[in-house]
Amino acid sequence: MKFDLMTGGLPLRRMQDLARDAAAAGFDGLVVTEAGRTAYLACAAAALAAEIDLLTGIAVAFPRSPMVTAGTAWELAEASGGRFRLGLGTQVRAHIERRYGERFDPPGPRLKEYVQAVRACFAGFRGEPLAFDGEHWKLSLLPAIWSPGAIRVPDPPIDVAAVNPWMLRMAGEVADGIHVHPLNTATYLQESVGPNVAAGAAKAGRAAADVQLIIPTFAAPGATVDEVHTLREMARMQVAFYGSTPNYAFVFEQVGHPGTTERIRERQKAGDIAGMAACIDDDLLEHFCISGDWAAVADGITERYAGIATRVVSYFAGGQWARDPAALGPWGELANAVREA
Repeated sequence: MKFDLMTGGLPLRRMQDLARDAAAAGFDGLVVTEAGRTAYLACAAAALAAEIDLLTGIAVAFPRSPMVTAGTAWELAEASGGRFRLGLGTQVRAHIERRYGERFDPPGPRLKEYVQAVRACFAGFRGEPLAFDGEHWKLSLLPAIWSPGAIRVPDPPIDVAAVNPWMLRMAGEVADGIHVHPLNTATYLQESVGPNVAAGAAKAGRAAADVQLIIPTFAAPGATVDEVHTLREMARMQVAFYGSTPNYAFVFEQVGHPGTTERIRERQKAGDIAGMAACIDDDLLEHFCISGDWAAVADGITERYAGIATRVVSYFAGGQWARDPAALGPWGELANAVREA
């Protein structure tokens, strides 16, 4: 089980600093989210600064042609010496239609076909005829001068973001891995992720173990009560933020807290941020956040994710590094403890 650090986009030279510091601390990889800055440029900067695994987690798929995405991923795989994983997601309708000006529907089937189209491009780069004839994308032209050509590392693995059962089954069928949503519990992993990934994998004639699970954690370790409390309250707010999305309400229902999303949304509409967080009481927070001293959190992560996660991703370590680069030291020790457990 590898232990990674999640980060958003940063100025590119700053991203190089993070890559060097994370590698030196003992992290296995950087999971780069995409919002205001492009995940791909961040990965390129990191690839040239440190030998560390790089994952887009996730890059937005639909605004980019599958050929553009495939070419970018190909160059990142080469630059990183095969350490790059291409993570793709749909984003939400408002952003795709109103920020990017692209089509969104039907998101699940389109993402499935997108993954298949990117793989067809990879094969084309290695010299096979490009002949992808899908419902949403048709690709049939790749003159040699427009192809990057073969590279000396394997094709980059393709991971997708998936939450609901249909997307989990689709990911199990066509993807190399899944970026599990940060709003995850042990119950969700056992009741939703595991069975649906296995069903999708079986449809493709492979084992569920062939699909890597990349799982973020709101772990809240610290050397003092105050340090733990600070991260726990950050986790509480993030659970409330993600939990305001109606599609995620079932995650609360699975752990015996029905109606939580409705209560969060009431406070959200009233502009009551503190009230949103207060909807996540301590009992509910325990399902999402492993907290305590560093050794206890390392044990908790191992207990919760061993045998399930291929990679565990710290949600908070990157933010702590931004405030104090020395903060990565204890996180690196935690990463070593998790790997050795």
